[in-house]
Amino acid sequence: LLLGTRFQRHPPEKINHVYGYRTARSMRNQETWKFAHETCGKLWVRLGAVLLVSAVLASALTFKRGIETVGIVSAVVVTLQTLALIGSIFPVERALKRNFDDFGKKR
Repeated sequence: LLLGTRFQRHPPEKINHVYGYRTARSMRNQETWKFAHETCGKLWVRLGAVLLVSAVLASALTFKRGIETVGIVSAVVVTLQTLALIGSIFPVERALKRNFDDFGKKR
């Protein structure tokens, strides 16, 4: 949620190899860089809200359960959260491809 909001409102100003949504397509030029961060940010805010609710629900369901149960449920939740964030690359790249040509020019 926080990083999604940050990417939407205040993306990294300059293209860099350290911080931000860094793919070959997003780093073509400043316009693709900004677009990728806005798109990724919107997606991460939505994903973050869903993942937060699921994590809170999982925590509530395992409250006062054994440490083994809590550990297993936590591992499942973290795995699903990680897969969701990795999976967010695909719609962002698809949006970049739809909106920019192979040279980073707006379609």
